[in-house]
Order: sequence, then structure tokens, then C-alpha cells
Amino acid sequence: MRGPGLFLLPVSLSLEVSVGKATTISAVNGTEILLPCTFSSCFGFEDLRFWWSYNSSDTFKILIDGTVKNEKSDPKVRLKEDDRITLEGTTKEKMNNISILLRNLEFSDTGKYTCHVKNPKENNLQHQATIFLQVVDKLEVVDNTVTLIILAVVGGVIGLLIFILLVKKFVAFIIKKTQEKKKECLVSSSGNDNTENGLPGSKAEEKAPTKV
Repeated sequence: MRGPGLFLLPVSLSLEVSVGKATTISAVNGTEILLPCTFSSCFGFEDLRFWWSYNSSDTFKILIDGTVKNEKSDPKVRLKEDDRITLEGTTKEKMNNISILLRNLEFSDTGKYTCHVKNPKENNLQHQATIFLQVVDKLEVVDNTVTLIILAVVGGVIGLLIFILLVKKFVAFIIKKTQEKKKECLVSSSGNDNTENGLPGSKAEEKAPTKV
């Protein structure tokens, strides 16, 4: 009997679909936007099916539906719901790109766009990835002034702390050297006093000359 790990291994290494790192994108009304989608499969693919769907609060529809015969073929579109949509990807040279371009954007285009892929070579395993599109009147310009000020202040504080530490180390070094020099002078002076009369450790007492 096969263990459960033998069944989980193929799934963990099989079909994957990605719409990139950004899960939300914004575009200006009247312009165009590329909705990215790529897929990968360690088992390869044959007669692969893909489609894009749109979903909003009150609408669901299939935007485009197509197939890819094999890894040497480009995708073929079988159904397209909107003439504003074109397939921009290619599956040749292992690009596995089935991105779509949506032109002449309208505010009603705001919603979730999901890229679906089904691979018959993997027992019709299906996977999908979703990206949210927000159609706006104009893109907001991000003001980075506050961020730059904060970074400048933080950088200045860090620089000041480093300067204080360096000054502290320099002063400690000077004090240490000064103390070592004083210690050397004291040892030298004590040595001179103790050796005037050849007696170690103390000064020789002066004696009056002996009268004859």
C-alpha cells in the first residue's frame, strides 16, 4: 500500500499559476492595462486549457478562453467576450505567458480578474490566481516628503550617536595614555630616591660627621 506522501509529492511539484507579486493594481479610466499571468508545470502539458474570468459584486463572466496544444505551440483563443481584450502572451521557449491586455478602460471594469489553467496531462489538475483591478479617475501622486524627513532625522541621530561613541573612545584612550605616563614618572622618581645611598626602599638618613 502506498503511503500518503507518495500522493502528495506530485501535487506539490505540479501546476502553478501566478499573476505576479502585486495582488492589486490601479489604472486610469480610458487607458489600457496588462493583466499578467504565467504558469509552470514540472510534468509538461498537452492540450492545456486556460481562461480569464471577471467577477464583481453583481457580475461574473468569462472574458477569454483558449488552449495550448503543447510546449512548442502558441495559445489559441476559442472564445473572447470583449473586443477590447487581446491575448499578449506566448507559450513558446518556456515563456508560458497567457497575459491579457485590456484597452479603453471603464470604471465598470473594476473588479477581480482570475487566470485559470487546467492541464489534462496532470489528470485535469486546475489552478488559478487572482488580481484586483481598480479603475480610477487619476493616479494619486505619493508624497514622500515626510518619509524623506524621517529618514534624514533617523540618519542624523544615528550619525550623532556614532560620533559620540568615537569621541568617547578617543577620550578614554587619551586618559589611559596619560595615566600610564604618570605611572611611569612615579616609578622612575621612586627609583631615583631609593638608590641614592644604595639602600633599596627608603632614603638614607643624614648623619653628622664624627668628631675626632
